[in-house]
Amino acid sequence: MNDTTQQQVRWLTIDADYADQRIDNFLLAQLKGVPKSLVYRILRKGEVRVNKKRAKPDYRLQAGDEVRIPPVRVAERNPLPSAKLDQVQALNDQVLYEDDLLMVLNKPAGLAVHGGSGLQFGLIESLRALRPEAKHLELVHRLDRETSGCILVSKRRSALRSLHEQLRNKTMDKRYLALVRGHWQAHVKLIAAPLLKNTLKSGERVVRVDVAGKPSETRFRVVRKFANSTLVEASPITGRTHQIRVHALHAGHPIACDDKYGDPVFDGLMRELGLNRLFLHAQRLSFRHPQSGKEITVEAPLDDVLDRTLQQLGAAS
Repeated sequence: MNDTTQQQVRWLTIDADYADQRIDNFLLAQLKGVPKSLVYRILRKGEVRVNKKRAKPDYRLQAGDEVRIPPVRVAERNPLPSAKLDQVQALNDQVLYEDDLLMVLNKPAGLAVHGGSGLQFGLIESLRALRPEAKHLELVHRLDRETSGCILVSKRRSALRSLHEQLRNKTMDKRYLALVRGHWQAHVKLIAAPLLKNTLKSGERVVRVDVAGKPSETRFRVVRKFANSTLVEASPITGRTHQIRVHALHAGHPIACDDKYGDPVFDGLMRELGLNRLFLHAQRLSFRHPQSGKEITVEAPLDDVLDRTLQQLGAAS
């Protein structure tokens, strides 16, 4: 089966949800699978028209604008999973907060936030199958596949803009729980170490501390000490890939059962206690509601595996 489809010329009328979005970002979302360079080429050549006129990439759409999108070849999207699948249905029980503009879920460990890289579907595709009436579901931020806990999803473009602005301005507060090797020293409260992302030949992404990397900061606080490990609260100030995991390693305290950055000996001891996943959990999320401005705080309980591990460590200490 051909993995691309030839589209026809499309005329779209912009509704209020997309008002004030840049035309280039709008096209990148509409033409999923089309290389960025091609999107900018059709803009440059004037093949994209707004109200029958050429538009520069930074043009901000207005409600009522008529946008012409020329025919381009786009990669076919993965079909949405069946809403009847047990794994998809189970997400209904993980909704921690929901209203007309957004939802917060307790993402299970092992579920990617979106499909791709050999995965048929992820969290966002599952939610779109469960909520077909919500036409604008988008991830506000991401969690690593093996990380569990609070993840924020917007239902409207206006909400997404507001929440992204809070992320940019660092007014959204995210708190994680991590179990790390050894005794974390209470005076180590901030790790500020630049992070550089590398992609290996296998396609695997690995991040390391490097002066050539992007500035990255994480706050840490000791929650509880055990015989050979510490439960810490981690608050990322910046939002880099694998940030908490690499900063914990940089401090000399890798996170339990981290298959990329962990300590095999420590991980072996944790597995004997029944820990079979990365001990990193997005426990709490605080943000301003995009409409009311009210402060919303949502907490996600630990899953049984993490909870049981802490109980066993406590009993042994």
